[in-house]
Amino acid sequence: MSQSLQASTLITVALAPLAGSLLAGIWGTQLGGAGLGRRWSHSLTILGVFVSFVLSALTLQDVVVDGARFNETLYTWMQVGGLKMEIGFMVDGLTAMMMCVVTFVSLMVHIYTVGYMEEDEGYNRFFAYISLFTFAMLMLVMSNNLLQLFFGWEAVGLVSYLLIGFWFNKPSAVFANMKAFLVNRVGDFGFILGIGLIAAFVGTLNYTEIFAKTSELSVLSLPGTDWLLVTVICICLFIGAMGKSAQFPLHVWLPDSMEGPTPISALIHAATMVTAGIFMVARMSPLFELSDTALNLVLIVGSVTALFMGFLGIVQNDIKRVVAYSTLSQLGYMTVALGASAYSVAVFHLMTHAFFKALLFLGAGSVIMGVHHNQDIRYMGGLRKYMPITWLTSLLGSLALIGTPLFSGFYSKDSIIEAVAASHLPAAQWAHFAVLAGVFVTAFYSFRMYFLVFHGKERFDQDPHAHHDDHGHSHTPHESPWVVTLPLVLLAIPSVCIGYFTIDAMLFGDFFKDAISVNTAAHPAMAELQEAFHSPLAMAEHALTSVPFFLAVAGVLTALYMYMIHPAVPAFIERHLKPVHTLLLNKYFLDDFNEKILARGTRLLATGLWKGGDQAVIDGFVVNGSWHLIGKVAMFARRMQTGFLYHYALLMILGMFGLITWFVWLKP
Repeated sequence: MSQSLQASTLITVALAPLAGSLLAGIWGTQLGGAGLGRRWSHSLTILGVFVSFVLSALTLQDVVVDGARFNETLYTWMQVGGLKMEIGFMVDGLTAMMMCVVTFVSLMVHIYTVGYMEEDEGYNRFFAYISLFTFAMLMLVMSNNLLQLFFGWEAVGLVSYLLIGFWFNKPSAVFANMKAFLVNRVGDFGFILGIGLIAAFVGTLNYTEIFAKTSELSVLSLPGTDWLLVTVICICLFIGAMGKSAQFPLHVWLPDSMEGPTPISALIHAATMVTAGIFMVARMSPLFELSDTALNLVLIVGSVTALFMGFLGIVQNDIKRVVAYSTLSQLGYMTVALGASAYSVAVFHLMTHAFFKALLFLGAGSVIMGVHHNQDIRYMGGLRKYMPITWLTSLLGSLALIGTPLFSGFYSKDSIIEAVAASHLPAAQWAHFAVLAGVFVTAFYSFRMYFLVFHGKERFDQDPHAHHDDHGHSHTPHESPWVVTLPLVLLAIPSVCIGYFTIDAMLFGDFFKDAISVNTAAHPAMAELQEAFHSPLAMAEHALTSVPFFLAVAGVLTALYMYMIHPAVPAFIERHLKPVHTLLLNKYFLDDFNEKILARGTRLLATGLWKGGDQAVIDGFVVNGSWHLIGKVAMFARRMQTGFLYHYALLMILGMFGLITWFVWLKP
């Protein structure tokens, strides 16, 4: 093991954001007397994340150039029998890449927040939260054991709850953060069951020790069943990923989480928290490779999410919700890649998506600022001339999202489509259709939003909910300040070019060689991709004649025709496909099902258990019934206590007569 990675450096990477969070969260708020002003609060938190990013970049350099690795336990929390509960770090190519993505996107969001949250009363509290989130995410990706992974997993969920409900005076925000918290608990229940099964049957939570026993695991059955144990473990772990990475049907929390401020949409719901499930499955690849059943489930769930969540983006009018459904769809693409055993492709798309989706979310926030906090794309239009930097960076992000050749999203998205086509699993045929159809859908809703926001007639003065005069604002949109546009420019650069420069090393080189395990004999998708790959440029040239390229172009042209050239077409389609439009507008009625059937059914069951079980049986029969019975018995016994000696003598004689009768006549 190389000595170039020092434990002290890795500890600093994780703890620097925590230090900034504690300083801003305690001394920057009423909790510690609000001694730190806004300037100090944002400076300290930005400094903490900047230190973390620089050290992460240096760590990545050591990993790539020198082949450095780190896998050590730093602290043993407790030992229960033979099970050790430890804190430690594992740094390889997968971890180093995730560290850089998390810290870079977080740094951009911190800088952006200085401008976006300028007028908010909770300014210092917000910086404390996003730095705390960065710490939790780093602990998750750097862990070398499932206990620490679970700590980071739950911590990002908790901070997400605080951030989604940041404006706690808004009922919709409070509802959204509770919804996110509860839906994630459903997934986390499956996740902790999977961890528990590993602890029970393997006897360790350390990654390296678990993977060393995969051959033993592969032949075990779940006690009392004929189910393969590793299949049950993988499905339980994947249920956790379904909650955190918002896969159907546990996706319902993510669109509503747009109730939080825009910077957290970029940080949590594009680059980091929602990709934790993808990272976890990639890290657990040695286990998933043992179960084709689990991989088929992953394929089906991912493909359904990729296609059907994309459809919902078509009918959304809130600019942030369009991008949110885009996130859901792209998470589906990543999950499909996992199911095809193309784990490196899934993580590659995770990385490229982090940059262009954070760019699109922050671009949406810049638009919202520019049009004085209007979020309805029907009341925008023509913003290109007012917001040139936001326009150009949003265009670049949209081109990356739809998979335009040479852009970063193209290399990862096309690789996913090719990997699914090369997969031999039973569910691969459906998944391939879903990801291909999703290309058209993604291009259509992305450029529907782009055209309605930046081109066409200016409609920002038609908003019936506008409140321009409340703060003395004019009706004219304006470009955002430099603290908002600088992160947009810095995110646009990797959104355009990082895929071109990294695809060879990440997919076909040794970058993930000891982090991801693939059984190429059983799952040959990556091997087939490697045979077909020659160079990034050749891949882009070949794509110009491929089906995904034509589908993307068709999606853009359809959006152009329907929203720029002939804007009456969408209304015509809506009238003639009213049931479909209603279905999409109501999000497949899943929220209604959850709230009116599941939640109401649970409440009825709880009420029945309370009234029938608690009140009638426990309180009524057991508690009250027992004292009533004792009271009756006591009352009867009390009447027998007359105080007359001859009564007691008579009872004694009768008792003795009864005993004699028992022994003489009834006993043999």
